[in-house]
Amino acid sequence: RMAKPGLSAAVLLLLLGFLSVSSVKADTLLSAPLNVTIRELEVNSAVVTWEILEGDPVIGFAITQQKKDVRMLRFIQEVNTTTRSCALWDLDEDTEYIVHVQSISMGGSSPPSQPVLFRTPKESEKMASKSPDEVTMEEFGQAAQLRAGELIIIVVVLIMWAGVIALFCRQYDIIKDNEPNNNKDKAKNSSECSTPEHPQGGLLRTNV
Repeated sequence: RMAKPGLSAAVLLLLLGFLSVSSVKADTLLSAPLNVTIRELEVNSAVVTWEILEGDPVIGFAITQQKKDVRMLRFIQEVNTTTRSCALWDLDEDTEYIVHVQSISMGGSSPPSQPVLFRTPKESEKMASKSPDEVTMEEFGQAAQLRAGELIIIVVVLIMWAGVIALFCRQYDIIKDNEPNNNKDKAKNSSECSTPEHPQGGLLRTNV
């Protein structure tokens, strides 16, 4: 028995539609993000970074953040961006988190990336592990102010010492200049106070 022409045409249209949909899905299928990494890990924050395959029509990303052994999730999504990193905030110290990243295109989302597990440090551990050479801008500014204050104090002390030395040298020169005059005055006074000799070789005596 021959198939009806109308039925054959309907089956052909359905087949063409299925092939076209499959082709669109194949064109828009995204790969999961690669090399998902946690950077700049702090007590209450972190930065997650990732890479995508070249040629994927990515227009955004979606991140799922979850505490380990806790069902509550945080979902972060952003579109119309080419960034490959995202800041995670309001984290609890000394807590384990699991992060997945997905790419977003006009046709939908990619499969989630491999899960990344990380743990935030304790406040005390972070302070203890801070390198002595690691100085924040605020600490640098405070250190610069302290150095400037110390420098001013040193300059003032040097100026005061210079003034004292100059005053001492001036007083010393005045005393040194007055010494010859004092010696002359002493010699003159001693000569005037000495008893004159009598012309005839005797001392003057007063007759009582």
